[in-house]
Amino acid sequence: MSAPLWQPDSHRIESSNLHQFIRQVNDAHKLSLNDYSDLFEWSIDQTEAFWSELWDFAGVIADKKSEIVLENPDKMPGARWFPDSQLNFAENLLKYRDDRTAIVFRGEKGQRKALTYHELYQQVAQYAAGLKKMGVVKGDRVAGFVPNCAETLIAMLATTSIGAVWSSCSPDFGINGVYDRFGQIKPKVLFTTDGYFYAKKTLDSLEKVSGILERLPEIEQVVVIPFVDENPDLSALAEPAKSKATLLSDFADSSATTIDFEPVAFDHPLYIMYSSGTTGVPKCIVHSVGGTLIQHLKEHLLHTDVKRDDVLFYYTTCGWMMWNWLVSGLATGCTVLLYDGSPFHPRPNVLWNIAEEEGISIFGTSAKYIAALEKVGEKPRETHNLEKLKAVLSTGSPLAHESFDYVYRDIKADLCLSSISGGTDIVSCFALGCPTRPVYAGELQCRGLGMAVDIFDDSGKAIRRDKGELVCTKPFPSMPIGFWNDPKGEKYHDAYFASFDNVWAHGDYAEITEHDGLIIHGRSDAVLNPGGVRIGTAEIYRQVEKVDQVMESLCIGQDWEDDVRVVLFVRMKEGFSLNADIEKEIKSTIRANTTPRHVPAKIIEVSDIPRTISGKIVELAVRHVVHHRPVKNTDALANPEALELYKDLPQLQS
Repeated sequence: MSAPLWQPDSHRIESSNLHQFIRQVNDAHKLSLNDYSDLFEWSIDQTEAFWSELWDFAGVIADKKSEIVLENPDKMPGARWFPDSQLNFAENLLKYRDDRTAIVFRGEKGQRKALTYHELYQQVAQYAAGLKKMGVVKGDRVAGFVPNCAETLIAMLATTSIGAVWSSCSPDFGINGVYDRFGQIKPKVLFTTDGYFYAKKTLDSLEKVSGILERLPEIEQVVVIPFVDENPDLSALAEPAKSKATLLSDFADSSATTIDFEPVAFDHPLYIMYSSGTTGVPKCIVHSVGGTLIQHLKEHLLHTDVKRDDVLFYYTTCGWMMWNWLVSGLATGCTVLLYDGSPFHPRPNVLWNIAEEEGISIFGTSAKYIAALEKVGEKPRETHNLEKLKAVLSTGSPLAHESFDYVYRDIKADLCLSSISGGTDIVSCFALGCPTRPVYAGELQCRGLGMAVDIFDDSGKAIRRDKGELVCTKPFPSMPIGFWNDPKGEKYHDAYFASFDNVWAHGDYAEITEHDGLIIHGRSDAVLNPGGVRIGTAEIYRQVEKVDQVMESLCIGQDWEDDVRVVLFVRMKEGFSLNADIEKEIKSTIRANTTPRHVPAKIIEVSDIPRTISGKIVELAVRHVVHHRPVKNTDALANPEALELYKDLPQLQS
C-alpha cells in the first residue's frame, strides 16, 4: 500500500465535528463506532437513523422534525424525505444574527465588501420586501444573470425567504445560452449587474439583458445592481427591458427590518440548475429546499469540518453548482468569502494574496487551476503566510497525482487535500474529503456519508479494485425533485435510472481503492475503447501532466478501421511547440506508467481547448466535430470558436 501524503494528528481528529458526531451517534444508539469506516457503514445500513441524527446535530430549523424520515425508501425515484416537516432555506442560512462576519466579497479590481450576520439579515429583509412589492410569491421563479458578488447572495436569500425558486447564470453566458436556460423556467424577476470585470477587461451586461428581455416577455421586472458604475445609465437598455428596469436602490425597501420566512415542504423547489447543455438544450434540474440544506450541512460540518471561526472560500461563478454549495456555508455560522474575476489577473498569485489577507482556512478551486498554478511556477508556501489554511478542496475534473504532490510541496504540508466529486445533478458530492482520514495521491478520501455509492460492471454487479460505473443504490436527500417541464418524469428517469433498475447511475467511470477511497477515471461517455479495452481519459491526462512543456490536453477516441484509436490534443506552454522529441516523451511517459493501449496513435498540437462556461473540457463535443457530427449547443461553451480547430484535420485522415 502506498504511503499517505498527509494524515491528521490525534488533536485534529478529536476536535473535529465528525468525531463529535460519532460520539452523539454512539450515545443515542448504544453503539461503539470507532472511525469513519464504521460510521459510513452505519449510515448506509441505517440510512434513516443517520439522517435523523444529522438533523439534530446540525440544528435544522423547522416547524417540527417529521416522525417519518423516509417515505417510499425502496423507490428511486419516488422516495420522500421528512415528509411532515415545513422549513425555510433562508431562515436556516440566517439563523445567526450576530456581529461576526458573514460574507466578504473581493473583486478583481480590488473591491472589498464585508457584512456581519446582523447586517446580512437586514439587507435580506430589504430585498425580500422589494420582491414582495413586485408580486413575487411562493413558487415563483427569480433569476440572476450575475457575477459572484454580495448582492447576488442577498438576492438568493431574499428569494428563498419567500418560498420562491432561485436560478442563476454567470454573465459570461451569451444571450442564447441564457435563453436556453431561463426560457424554460420563465422567471418573474431578473437580477443583473450593469457589467463585470474579468482578466483586466470591463464587460457590459445591459446589452445582453436587452436581448434576453426581447425573447423572454414573461420577465416582469429587472433589478440592476451597480457593479461597474455607481450610477448605471439604464437609458442604454432597449425596450422592453428599459421600461421594466429598476435600480437596486429603488428596489430595496430600506424601511424593512424583519423577515417573515415562508414555511415550505421539505421537497419544495429551491434551485433550478442546468446540465452543461453541450449535446442539446440544457436539462433543468430542480433541487429541493430540505434536501439541499441537509446534504450541504452534512458536507460542510462532517466532511469539510467547517466551524464558526473558519473562512470558507471556493473559486466559482454563479453558473456552477459550487456557488450553491459555497453559500450554504452560512448555515454553519462561518465567514463565506466570495470572489469575482479571473484567478490569474492581475497576477497568478491573486487568490493567494486574498487567502493571506482574509485568513482563508478552507480554499476550494478546480483541478485545472491547481495544475495551471504549478505550470506557471507559483509556490505560495514560499511567498504567503498561510498559517490558517487547513484544507484545500478540488473538483471539476480528477486531480492528478502530480497535483497532489504539488499542493503538499509548494502550497502547504499540513492540510487536508480533498478531491471531491458529484455534480449539478445532486448539487453535492458522492465522494469527498474526510478530516479524520489520511490523504493518498490521486484518491478521493471517501464515499459520502449516507450515500450508498458503489461501482458496477456492465451487468450490474458490484465490483472492487476494478473500474466500472459509479452508482448509488439507495435514495439520498439531494436527489433532484425532477426536471422542469417533465411532467411524467421520463427525462429524469432516462438521465439516471435507465442503465440499472432503481439505481442511480451517475455517468462517471471510477473504482474503489484498497484504502476505501475513490478514483474517478473520467466520464463514462468519454471512455476510450481501443481494441475493446476501456480506458478512462483521466488515466492519460495524468501522464501528460508530467510533461513540462505541455500546458493542458484533451483526449478522444477516433473511429478508425473498424476499431478505435486514441487521439491526444495538446496545448503547449508559451514558448514551446510540439516536436518529435516532445511527442516521444509524451508517448514514453504514457507507455511507462500505463499500458501500450493508452499510447495515442496521434498527438496533435492545438492553440485552444474547448470548455464549458464552468471550465470543464468537452471531450464529447470534440469527438462529434472529428466525426463530422453536429455539436447541438455551442452556447454552453466558454470558447465555442475553439471547436473550429478540430475540423477536418489532415493528421486524422491517415
